[in-house]
This record gives sequence, structure tokens and C-alpha cells, in this order.
Amino acid sequence: MGGPSGIFKNTIPVYRVAKRIDGCNFSNNTVWESTIKEGETYNYFKRKKPGHQYILDASNLSSISDEQYDFILSCHSLEHMANPLKAFSEFLRVIKPNGHVALILPNREVTFDHARPVTTMDHLISDYENDVQEDDLTHLDEILKLHDLSKDPEAGDLNNFRERSLKNIENRCLHHHVFDEKLIAEIFDRFGLELKTMKTINSMNITAFGRKLSRSYQSVGTFSKKNSISTANISR
Repeated sequence: MGGPSGIFKNTIPVYRVAKRIDGCNFSNNTVWESTIKEGETYNYFKRKKPGHQYILDASNLSSISDEQYDFILSCHSLEHMANPLKAFSEFLRVIKPNGHVALILPNREVTFDHARPVTTMDHLISDYENDVQEDDLTHLDEILKLHDLSKDPEAGDLNNFRERSLKNIENRCLHHHVFDEKLIAEIFDRFGLELKTMKTINSMNITAFGRKLSRSYQSVGTFSKKNSISTANISR
């Protein structure tokens, strides 16, 4: 999801050993990758043949069939999504049983999000059940108040940051939600993933690796009043 990422090139060198990596970005033009083109254009490692570049929102991977991939890599992308549980459900739909998810999220304690509260699971569930879309600006007031601009020089001053944030549907720069290890572990548990390992690397990156258990995964469905995934949609 997004990328290519330097972390998966070097720190966790998946790109070196994977037979093929395809990529997914929300637009043909992004702040991070500049202009990109759909097709066999995903240049993730210089000694590998390019993978396929998809132009899709992570919460709607409709061009990708069920159980197509062995793993999903997501580095500093889930926090930019207005409906992360919907995106996560798509991650699981497109990987095979026993496939893996490698998730990397910013460690709020050392980033510009350090003054913001960690998002609750109830909030993420509400966003999922209300089918929140990517044009959502629910968190903007909190972000403008608590975002530490001294740790985000590219954002400019408060006026520039506000103007950029109001155009988030175009640039996707906002961190809608704030994660910590506890919340990440709860997301994995709610989706029935086996959490293999989770740790912080280079002080800034929370890394979590999980395995989709051998089961017929269809869709997330709805969350019950007990805030757990509806078992009607997951057969063991």
C-alpha cells in the first residue's frame, strides 16, 4: 500500500527476496511519489522487474480479486486513511489463507502527533459502521490544535497547514487517526489475525506482523454490540 518504502528496501528487506511486489496508490499524482502511471510501472527495487501499479483507494481494492497475494505491506499509510478498518478488511480479502500482513505505523511519541490522544477502537468501529469516506474532516479541529508544526517543517506555518489540510481529499497528508501498540494489537485480534511480532524500530516506527489464519475469509460484515467481528462472515 503506497510506497515503495525505504524500510522494506533496507531495514526489513522484503523487496530483495520477494518474487514480485505490486503497488497501490490513491492517485496518479501524490505528494510522496509525484506522477505515477497505472500498469507495469511499480519500480520497487532496481534489480527486479517492475510490478503492477494500481490506482485505487486502499478501502476499495475492487480491481484485485480475493486471495490473490501472499502478503500485504503497508508502511505509514493506514494513519492517512479515514476508514482504516474498511481498508484493513480489504487487505485481508486480497491475501491468501495463511498470508501475512506487515504493518508499519508512526510512533506518536516522537512525531508531530505526540500531543494527540490515541484513537479508540470504538471510534474506528463507528467510522466503519458509518462508512466514513476519504473526504471526511471530522478530526481537523483536533489536528489543527494539537499537531506539532515544529516537528513537521514541510507543513509550513499554521495558515499553510490549514489550507493544505482542507484539501486533504486531494493530497491525503492528514493523519486521521493516531495508533499505539495496544490499538494495533486490538485491530489484529478483532480481525482474527495471529500477531507474530510487534516492536518499535528506529524509534519512529511501530512494526507489526500478523498471519491470516487458515479460514475462509469473506468480508468483515458488521461489528456486534460487543465490538467484535460478526462471526457470521468468517467460517473457521
